[in-house]
Amino acid sequence: MSRKTTGGYGLISRLNHWAVALAMIGMLAFGLYLENAEIARADRGALMGLHKSLGALFLAFALWRVGYRLAQGFPASAAAMSPLLEFAAKAAHWGLLACILIMPLSGLLMSLYGGHAVDVFGLFAIDGFEKNASVSGAAGAAHGLVGKLAIALILLHIGAALKHHFIDRDATLRRMIGSAEG
Repeated sequence: MSRKTTGGYGLISRLNHWAVALAMIGMLAFGLYLENAEIARADRGALMGLHKSLGALFLAFALWRVGYRLAQGFPASAAAMSPLLEFAAKAAHWGLLACILIMPLSGLLMSLYGGHAVDVFGLFAIDGFEKNASVSGAAGAAHGLVGKLAIALILLHIGAALKHHFIDRDATLRRMIGSAEG
């Protein structure tokens, strides 16, 4: 049940995919809200704390998700594609896996090297480090840039899945929702 099926994805792979997809999209939307909304200073601190707590938990799951995908490998494409499209698909998948790790890591580093502790829902806290504006600034820049890259890759990924489903009419999307083995 946990191993990938021939040409498709096993149950754990599908659950990992959808759980991370929902969490990542939610965290990106939350981050964009924090960045762009007019929020009172008192409310901003509480919301930022929630974002950090969720991000720390997401990092733990991200490590599992990426490790599991690397251990399982990727099944063959469900449809024949040109070498260029095959390369683009693999690059997008690897890019998404990188974003899954870089987003929470960069956020954590930005906060910790900014001298701020990260309290994870009162369960445990990671004390802030001595302030280092260079590290915090670089992590912040990466967090913003990779966030925008993640949004672009997610949109590309969704668009490609819909193209496969509605135009190519192949099993690419169906095997990720569990209605076809590929």
